[in-house]
Amino acid sequence: MTDPHTHEEGQPPLGKAALFGLCPRCGAKTLFAGAVRFAGRCRVCGLDYSSFNVGDGPAAFLTLIVGALITGLALWLQIAVDPPFWVHVILWVPMTVAAVIFGLRLGKAALLYAEYSRGAREAGGADVREE
Repeated sequence: MTDPHTHEEGQPPLGKAALFGLCPRCGAKTLFAGAVRFAGRCRVCGLDYSSFNVGDGPAAFLTLIVGALITGLALWLQIAVDPPFWVHVILWVPMTVAAVIFGLRLGKAALLYAEYSRGAREAGGADVREE
């Protein structure tokens, strides 16, 4: 029996697609037009990314995960070393920004890939894999 969630020929695996912003259909590096903004469509195969409803799902989980990690690390540093306040600002603000941007790219790409590979679509809409 074959696994229904394995990738087809030409499609990258989920981890690679999410990490590098690859198109779920052809594997080209065309998913993002900005830091965390999707391109309108793939320049290679023409897959319309705007037909997917990624929404703010990844942002909610990312806020909880990154917030908990950064807060835990900042508290540990404060208790262990007791640095001045400016050390916390210089250390945690850039780290938080980088973690949020990288996490959003990763989460949004993974969710779009999952929607594509499972044929998820708006009710009454055409299957985006058959365009």
